[in-house]
Amino acid sequence: MSARTRIDVCTVITAIVFYSVAWPTLHVTHVVPVAVQPFIAALAAFPILLARVNPALGWAISAGSALVIALAIPHQPGSDLPFQVVQILALIALLFAVGLRASMQIVAVAWFATSLLFATTTSGEGVSAAWGWPIGLSAVVLFALLVRWLVSSRVQLLRQEEENELERARRAILEEKARIARDLHDVVAHHMSLVVVQAQTAPYRVEDVSPAARLEFESIGATAREALNEIRGMLGVLRSDGQLPEHAPQPKAADVTSLFDGARRAGVSIEWTVTGDLGTVGETTGLALYRIVQESLSNAARHAPGAPVQVRVTRDLDLSLRVLNAAGAHPARPVGNGGHGIAGMRARAIAVGGEVIAGPSADGGFLVEARLPLGPGTPEPRSAEDVLPAAPG
Repeated sequence: MSARTRIDVCTVITAIVFYSVAWPTLHVTHVVPVAVQPFIAALAAFPILLARVNPALGWAISAGSALVIALAIPHQPGSDLPFQVVQILALIALLFAVGLRASMQIVAVAWFATSLLFATTTSGEGVSAAWGWPIGLSAVVLFALLVRWLVSSRVQLLRQEEENELERARRAILEEKARIARDLHDVVAHHMSLVVVQAQTAPYRVEDVSPAARLEFESIGATAREALNEIRGMLGVLRSDGQLPEHAPQPKAADVTSLFDGARRAGVSIEWTVTGDLGTVGETTGLALYRIVQESLSNAARHAPGAPVQVRVTRDLDLSLRVLNAAGAHPARPVGNGGHGIAGMRARAIAVGGEVIAGPSADGGFLVEARLPLGPGTPEPRSAEDVLPAAPG
């Protein structure tokens, strides 16, 4: 049972006890018709049910009914109480609840009104009658405020501890990212740098290098440098303090031509056509296009080496891509749901609201088609003059 449930149960039990006492003893202090006694007893006991839900409302009902009872219902001879003891207890309990939960303005109003009610309706003479009840009620309110401030301080302390725990976890993540960056730099970047150096110096270190081999070394060096640049970007993200990966520089749609040039340098027989201005494509859509083209060319080079590749990129109302490679040494196999590369392309397309269709073509090759919608704020293509001619074979 939760703490709130236990408080609610105790409040209900208290209200029932108050009512069971107030009704039978009402005739002792006041002259009330028998038929009205249950209702007067309810006004004295049941407002305490609002102590947790709405203490200010419960206090207002209890104080208002106490004032009406004190002024409108006559006392029994010899009784000096303006209202029942049960109602006094309920009023004090509700005032305490107001001090715990209500705003400071409501607390001040409740304290002043309750003090005035007791000071003006209770009989007696001298300082005791005029100041006794206000002083006692002030002590009740001050105790409630003390409890309230202690609880508030405890809550703030717990919240601060949670924030400190999150900060410690964040520092641990940053330290782990820094460690990964160091390992990545020491292992991958170091060896990639060696590949670049070896590829660049091979024509000078090796005798009788043919022109074809020289071109092959240049292609290896260019590809390794491109991979090294991407690794440096990843290292910059890993070493940054809390910088998210999406804030790091990312390839854009216009950068796909560098992929085509790199594929040609690597020995791929590729022809491409780009229609429209890719420079105005949004960053998210442009990154998705770049990664899909990158994966498509990698798959073509890996699964159909030596096969010609045709690429068409069209920027119209939508951004469309078509990558077709002819059959390689072995016919392309059906991909079903696809491997991680195909699944990754589809995931990137879906992330921007587009789609990717990939599978074997009719001539035994492989075809990748993608459609990526352009955002409403993306400028329209300017004219047909933006069409880039096909790269020469």
